[in-house]
Amino acid sequence: MAKYSNLYNTLHSMIKDGTLKSRDKLPSENELMAEYGISRDTVRKSLQLLLENGFITKIRGKGSFVTELTRFEFPVAGLITFKELSSSKVIGNSATKVINLKSCKGNPYVREKLGLENDAEIWAVTRVRTIDGRRVILDKDHFVKSIVENLTIEICEDSIYEYLENELGLKIGYAHKEIVIERATEEDERNLDLMGFDVVAVVNTLVYLQNGTLLQYTQSRHCPDKFRFVDIARRNP
Repeated sequence: MAKYSNLYNTLHSMIKDGTLKSRDKLPSENELMAEYGISRDTVRKSLQLLLENGFITKIRGKGSFVTELTRFEFPVAGLITFKELSSSKVIGNSATKVINLKSCKGNPYVREKLGLENDAEIWAVTRVRTIDGRRVILDKDHFVKSIVENLTIEICEDSIYEYLENELGLKIGYAHKEIVIERATEEDERNLDLMGFDVVAVVNTLVYLQNGTLLQYTQSRHCPDKFRFVDIARRNP
């Protein structure tokens, strides 16, 4: 067995049995070389294999860290809310904080997404979702104000969809979703606990009512180590 496989297996076992915990920093290359009596090239091959298999992440200028191994499944196909996920115990202890809520015209990109006329206004809501004390999702929601006449911080920190469906009687129909990876912005770094990651997983969603009316455009920005996005694919008969 190659020497780098031996070191890989050793570190992998330490991660799996909890000797090395999520977010722990691995020993430096020099420390690993001295401890295991191997070359720098062997150490680098081992670390690269751990990186490729998702067990560690490398942060420039800081070193290698154990990846957060607990990832929550986020369904792509369904229209499920963060509150519903929390209630189903799919995710850990959770909380929502409203960063910004305002009635406005919105920027040209959002207006184009929602197909708005010049004088139409929107509700712009920015919320941070926290799981087990870590800020992991930055939600930037935009609702057509002619449909959703009123929003409050209390509604936004509880469940907007409960308000839309139970109070306003709106019938949510379907959504179009796009998932991309983007470089983290200053806003992401300010509002999320990225743990050294410089990218975020972004879900762009357009939500329609059952009658086909476009209601909402949302951009959800996720810490990349906390979620995996799942779907069920069926082959047409």
